[in-house]
Amino acid sequence: MKKTVPFVLSAFIAFAGIPLLAQAEESPVGLWKSIDDKSGKPKALIRITETAGELQGKIEKLFLEADAPEKNPKCDKCEGVNKDQPIVGMIILSGLKKEGDEYTGGKILDPGNGKLYSSKLSIIENNKKLNVRGYIGAPMFGRTQTWLREQ
Repeated sequence: MKKTVPFVLSAFIAFAGIPLLAQAEESPVGLWKSIDDKSGKPKALIRITETAGELQGKIEKLFLEADAPEKNPKCDKCEGVNKDQPIVGMIILSGLKKEGDEYTGGKILDPGNGKLYSSKLSIIENNKKLNVRGYIGAPMFGRTQTWLREQ
């Protein structure tokens, strides 16, 4: 009986830690499909990576209409280094750092209008969806898109 107690206690401690491990593995790093919050249609695939504790996201693919004039349009409304650069391959998320359950302090570029917004991310639905919020000033002055995990 004495040998059973340490085994049961060890098993309990091991199984009790599983939910903590699952939470620790949640990360926005990976490939995400952005969904247009107005039309509900897929817009792009964005690869989020992490370097030195900061996230960045790069567009890997655009979902364009079949009759689109260009397969990789340029960001003609962007300013600075992104001006007239191809949208595929463009970094649109940068500077996000983990703060509690969210990633904050970053910027997001909307290639559709060329504007740069403050940004924050939060993982939802067991790491299957990502709420991406872009805003000016305070987070309440913005909009949120929900991206779907591709891998």
